Amino acid sequence: MGLAALWLLAGLLAVRQAAAVLRLPPEERLTDLETWIGEHGVLHVSGSLYDGDSFTGTPFSGLVLKPLTRAAEQSLGVAWTFGTLLLVVILGLVVARALPGPVSRRTSLIAAPLAISLLVLSLPVRNTFTLGQTSIIPVLLVVLTVLPRTSGRQAGVLIGVAAALQPALLLFAVVLWLIGRRRAAALAGATFATCTALACAAMPHDSWTYWVHHIGGAGLGAPADSLANQSLHGLLLRIGLEGPMELALLAVLAVAVAVIGLRRAVHYAQDGQLLLAAAITGSVALAVSPTSWQHQQLWILLAVVGRVGRRGSDRLVWPVLVVLAMSLNRTALLPDIEILGHIGYNAPLLAALAAACLVPFLSRTSPRWDEPEPTPIAEPARSRFAWVPLLRLLKRPLSRPNLMLELMLIRVGYFAYSWIRGHAPDERSVAEGHGDQVLTLEGWLHIDIEHWFNAIVADTEWLKLFMNWYYSTFHFLIPLSLLGWLYLRRPATYRWARTPLAFATLLALVGFWLYPLAPPRLMGLGYVDTAHGPQDLNNPDFGALTKLSNQYAAMPSLHVGWSLWCGVVIAIVAPYVWAKVLGILYPLLTTAVIVGTANHYVLDAVGGAAIVSAGFGLQYLLLGVGRRPHEEAPPLSAAMGTAVARARELVPGLVRQRGGGHDDAEPAEQARSAEGAQSAADEPPKGGDARVERHDQRV
Repeated sequence: MGLAALWLLAGLLAVRQAAAVLRLPPEERLTDLETWIGEHGVLHVSGSLYDGDSFTGTPFSGLVLKPLTRAAEQSLGVAWTFGTLLLVVILGLVVARALPGPVSRRTSLIAAPLAISLLVLSLPVRNTFTLGQTSIIPVLLVVLTVLPRTSGRQAGVLIGVAAALQPALLLFAVVLWLIGRRRAAALAGATFATCTALACAAMPHDSWTYWVHHIGGAGLGAPADSLANQSLHGLLLRIGLEGPMELALLAVLAVAVAVIGLRRAVHYAQDGQLLLAAAITGSVALAVSPTSWQHQQLWILLAVVGRVGRRGSDRLVWPVLVVLAMSLNRTALLPDIEILGHIGYNAPLLAALAAACLVPFLSRTSPRWDEPEPTPIAEPARSRFAWVPLLRLLKRPLSRPNLMLELMLIRVGYFAYSWIRGHAPDERSVAEGHGDQVLTLEGWLHIDIEHWFNAIVADTEWLKLFMNWYYSTFHFLIPLSLLGWLYLRRPATYRWARTPLAFATLLALVGFWLYPLAPPRLMGLGYVDTAHGPQDLNNPDFGALTKLSNQYAAMPSLHVGWSLWCGVVIAIVAPYVWAKVLGILYPLLTTAVIVGTANHYVLDAVGGAAIVSAGFGLQYLLLGVGRRPHEEAPPLSAAMGTAVARARELVPGLVRQRGGGHDDAEPAEQARSAEGAQSAADEPPKGGDARVERHDQRV
């Protein structure tokens, strides 16, 4: 059932991508095909391929791809789109077949649909579809060489043709030479030379322009310093280096990356990880090439096949990082902060350099290849209420999660939240109609205090300033600070607490979408926006915040929801009574602030409390977790942890033998306890045993 769902998802994603291209008007569809089929395209000009500076391929690609583009011209891109889709599917099947063994049956079944889905979602493939590029062809030619039944002769020919289409891929011939397949390497070089010579004989002027005047295509297409060029050359130009200094530094960096990356590729090829070796070599080619456009960056995505990390919980960090970098834009990856902007803008290049030179992928001979250090998990919980059906779909880990993975998921989750909130229905008439409904219901319940309280706040300067500051600051500061403290000091509690927060936020997004609601300050009923002053409701862009986010997402109030979550967690984990009291008062104060600043109704606060309650309920239903787990400070070492656990097992038995505590215990039970303590003492030490860690958590 799960496998069928994965194939269905892969098919839907592939069809959706093709449909997204074909729905575009002919003049906006496959824009790079204009290089071929436009008025001044390759098919229609009698002069050089490079007269218009829009064609960036090799002369050989211009020679062999003319028939394909002529077909694209005749079919308005339909055949081209489905042909590209077919290439993506074939590439996904080949990648799944080329995974380094041994591969479990479960992995072999899900590999193909998962690979196709990731490929279709990736920015390189989406860019290839939209522009009508041919960059998948050289990638597929090279990846075919890692299949078990591909002979050395076939590998040489395939790599030679791929290099004739994209010259930087000639580095694969170097890898073949270094791993001892010298005949295949020589054949790759000969094939490349033959294809290039054929193009030179057919188009001598174009060949001179490409290989001599532009030195392998450098300077063709978009400016080399544009963000689209994710190569070392483009990075150095963007930071302001020019002329001989830039070229000298580029030569040093390119040689260093090539030496380190190709040595790593050779190591993993000899280790039997041929697909990973291909991904590393392709990443090196992207970094050292004069220009590396987005549609050529598929090699980076293939690096997800590398295994990284000793612990099982760390294995997802590298794949998730690569998938996010190759699937999301800069604004989704990092906050809009200037110091982080350079990282986001150059994320593909940084990922390529990491794959080529830095990430310590595991060798197949490593004892952690198949058996990473286990993550301690909680035993299945029993329901305290017989009428509550516990699904127990997920096991609850007890160890501290990987920090980088947590930060990535939090950032992407917040971006998704902001995007969905911003794209929720925001029709003014509907939102104001819902506002009238809320005010009517509150009047019937006699809780419509918004206008009265907002007037008091607006007329009291110190109270207005305090509430404005509180509304704009605490909403983010307190939840993030609490999550950080829990992560550092209470890792098991952190896992317990973050789940209902995530559930509550998802439920809030559903509310924003289904019930757009105008806040009091946008109803035109005399409410005062204490932060931004009067609003011009006749202006479509009224209010300073309207251009930033959807202002009709008032129900439920996440200010109250998140503050109530904070209050519950603080009241549970705080060691002092005064701290627990502050935790309880925090959501009450937040409710007063959102009403006093005319940003929410009283019923919005009720909605916020409802989604948090539902979040805790969903957590209990799915995980069987209804109570905060007990935890203590982690032991100084594995040996110390083992010693502490044994001591705790021995002490109850010794106390009972001396007559202390449990005086009413039966003699037989005392004997069993002493027997268990003695067997624990005789057991040889097992450092890092998951059983001990679980025992520590229970104690």
